[in-house]
Amino acid sequence: MKKLLIAMLAVCLAAGALFAAGKKDTSGKIELNFLEVMTSPGRTEVLRGMIAEYEKSHPNVTINLISPPYEQADNRLAMSLNAQEPLDVVEVRDLTASTYVTNGWLTDLTPYLDRWNEKGTLLSAAIEAANEAGGKPYLIPQWFMVKALFLRTDVLAKLGVNRIPATLDELYAMSRQITNPSANQYGFTLRGKGNPFKSTDPLIVSDVRNVDPANLYKLKNGSSIYDSPEFLAALNAYVDLFKNAAPSDSVNWGFNEQINAFVSGVTPILVQDPDTVPLLDEHLTRDQYTVVPMPLGKSGTVCIDNGYAGYSIPAYAKNKEASWEFIAWLSSYRQNSAFCKAYGALPIHSTSYTSDPYFSSGVYQAWQTELNTPGKFTFVKYPYASEKFPGWSQIQEQYMQSTLLGQTTGEQAAKAWSDYWK
Repeated sequence: MKKLLIAMLAVCLAAGALFAAGKKDTSGKIELNFLEVMTSPGRTEVLRGMIAEYEKSHPNVTINLISPPYEQADNRLAMSLNAQEPLDVVEVRDLTASTYVTNGWLTDLTPYLDRWNEKGTLLSAAIEAANEAGGKPYLIPQWFMVKALFLRTDVLAKLGVNRIPATLDELYAMSRQITNPSANQYGFTLRGKGNPFKSTDPLIVSDVRNVDPANLYKLKNGSSIYDSPEFLAALNAYVDLFKNAAPSDSVNWGFNEQINAFVSGVTPILVQDPDTVPLLDEHLTRDQYTVVPMPLGKSGTVCIDNGYAGYSIPAYAKNKEASWEFIAWLSSYRQNSAFCKAYGALPIHSTSYTSDPYFSSGVYQAWQTELNTPGKFTFVKYPYASEKFPGWSQIQEQYMQSTLLGQTTGEQAAKAWSDYWK
């Protein structure tokens, strides 16, 4: 316990050292502290470039970008907000927004949003995301992450496969067909670590009929999906996919390992978000891979999670007007489109899709189809507001890992998950 207290004290002291209080001095200079959580070297550099551009056009404003390591960033932000460390703009994820709103840590942005001249071109999904936590706009989303199917068309062609799978059954069969362990050739690029429920759960649940879009883990009649025979059958099919079409070490793969295996051609079938595109374009040409809409499950649809993160103002911030001006600039059509091109995400404004060929053609057409074809593609929500959600990733990964490795049966895993949500 002493070691834990000492470690927490060290983190707090380090945070205090980094946070020079955001303030306005007597000369009219404004200093804003901006903490990001979706940190990566390339993305942080993009943000630094945008900040430099903003500071050039706003010479009275200085913005201090704080970029904790990705694995620590959410905890770091929660501790800082709870301690009311001097922050002016913070990046909030869909996974954490409800907790922050419940704790009273964020500002209601309604009066700012109502007078913003670019509010009218926000996608309906952006308005919905802004209001998802607490029923009011406590954040302005900056991007969306929606799963689609990536295919190494060049590798598949060499293996005699030239078709696009229309269903998950076809996808799984194709993955098994091309798998040849003796040649280090596998089909499916499985995600085993790093919030794998974001990948595995929608795939499995897509075989279950009458899923409640408001809660991926319930049926429309209110019962648990885990008590459904369809779920158990789908879980067993996913386990079979791992055993017969994925490298055995993929049980421990995170995002980077997935990308490496796809680029090398070891696993030419990948389910991922659009931020994968810029990474692939560094190593592959567009005639080596393609992106297509997700195949449909036995339910006749496919469940898709619309992940996002956005910018908020802490409830106690002292420079809210200046903070909002910076958020509005970052969230403008021009800046948001440029950021999403560099980051690989889906923009928040309709004008990005109608006025910019980058997002209206090529691989991004897969996401256009998913976003604009209701019925086939069902956007579902996780129960973020539940007090049990923060612990879900750990319990889901624990039983999924043991099931994939044959240490737990599908029935045992389904019961454990069902009991957790009860």
